[in-house]
Amino acid sequence: MKNDGFTLRKRLRSFKYAFNGIKLLIAHEPNAWIHCVAAACVLIAGSLLGLSRMEWVAIAIVIGMVLAAEAVNSAIEALADRVSPGYDEAIKRTKDLAAGAVLLTAIAAAAVGLLIFIPKIMNLL
Repeated sequence: MKNDGFTLRKRLRSFKYAFNGIKLLIAHEPNAWIHCVAAACVLIAGSLLGLSRMEWVAIAIVIGMVLAAEAVNSAIEALADRVSPGYDEAIKRTKDLAAGAVLLTAIAAAAVGLLIFIPKIMNLL
């Protein structure tokens, strides 16, 4: 890859590509839709329950983590399908590992959510 140096125009263009990637993720990846619905529910619940600043920080980090993992997983799957349209054990292993990474981040996000929301809900009872 050739590096022609830093320019503001190139940096702005890279943001354009990155935002397009987010748009593609949300528009075309059903698993990302599930994560977005879950994130919306968490944001609504957090607003209703009055999360602290640090709780919001934790929530923002784990939502970003899950969506980023889903984007990387989707990119790996798309590239793998392009490189090897037929069945290939190494491609299957790669795709399974990427999907596992998403699951691990989702489990971590759920754990953070439980740690934050259970005490708040218990206080309401």
